[in-house]
Amino acid sequence: MDKNKKLQKKRLRRRQHVRNKLRGTSEQPRMCINRTLKHFSCQVVDDLSGKTLVSASTHDKALSSGGAGGNCNAAEVVGKAIAEKASAAGIKRVRLDRGHNKYHGRVKAFAEAAREGGLEF
Repeated sequence: MDKNKKLQKKRLRRRQHVRNKLRGTSEQPRMCINRTLKHFSCQVVDDLSGKTLVSASTHDKALSSGGAGGNCNAAEVVGKAIAEKASAAGIKRVRLDRGHNKYHGRVKAFAEAAREGGLEF
């Protein structure tokens, strides 16, 4: 089997393992993150209605200052932005869906910034 296919299968397995434990409701929606080499994005999703409530990303012009979207500082900026947008939408508690990523580095910086912004998870 090709090495990249094997890695992709492992990532999908880890993502499903995490996602099976998390389901977002209207009281406590799921906050899922997407981490790539160049960008970091997050969205708060209500799984019962299947709608995205709020989202933030380094693709946004307001958040992509300096062009560095794939580092811990950018993840912190996205964490603060998603906390502000969520509180404006009346969301205080969320469930963190880290996908196949470890709670380390950019993911940890994002989560700590979101907690400082007022989100609970």
